[in-house]
Amino acid sequence: MDWRIGVLLVGVGIIGGLMNALAGGATLITFPAMLAAGLTPVVANASNAVAVFPGHLIAAFADREKLPSFDRRLLYLTAAGICGGAMGAFVLMVIPERFFVLPVPALIAFATLLFAFAPRIQAWSLRRKTKPETPSSTKGVAALAAASVYGGFFGAGLGVILTAVLAITEPNDIRAIKVLKNLLATWVTFTAIVIFISKGMVQWHETLYMLGGAIAGGYAGGLLIRVLPANYVRYFVIIAGTLMSVVYAIKYWF
Repeated sequence: MDWRIGVLLVGVGIIGGLMNALAGGATLITFPAMLAAGLTPVVANASNAVAVFPGHLIAAFADREKLPSFDRRLLYLTAAGICGGAMGAFVLMVIPERFFVLPVPALIAFATLLFAFAPRIQAWSLRRKTKPETPSSTKGVAALAAASVYGGFFGAGLGVILTAVLAITEPNDIRAIKVLKNLLATWVTFTAIVIFISKGMVQWHETLYMLGGAIAGGYAGGLLIRVLPANYVRYFVIIAGTLMSVVYAIKYWF
């Protein structure tokens, strides 16, 4: 691998780690970086999932006070996330690559729009709940499973989708929702990457370069979050996602 590609992947990994720590949305730039490194789209997607996985895990335990108790509902949600993530990963493996690349520009655009409107989506979801309530064990499980299939297949914007689903079905506590979202995203991504690794779909040299940068960026982001407004990072993610949507639409559609 050319040293310049290594520098690119480490640099983008650092930026992605910062973005995930401050606002989320790292996949919108880390996945295109894997493509720029010469990986095929399916391998780039699998390798990117491994590289950004620690962000979900670290975020899940960042607010330990709000970690959910292990009850029947958490068991159902976790099972739905694991099954959905596995299904999405298997779909990615069996479809011809030409059918994966065709929706890539639309998927990036969709994820960018979700990210851009995430605060409004979450606020709308929370406004629907006039009072806290204890949800039934199975409420929202089907919607979460569907979101998890998307997460196992592509993953960009998964956090926003999960947050919207959980905000509708969970008690009105945004911190608890965020922690549960990160926990479930961890299971969805972990399930997918176990399948990707077992099938030899991960390009390890590129992945480890980006993984190292993402860990460093995540740590730095944890320090910067105290002083750097998250809105600045959000704007950067939205601009980058929009540009990537246009670039890959031209590449794959014209």
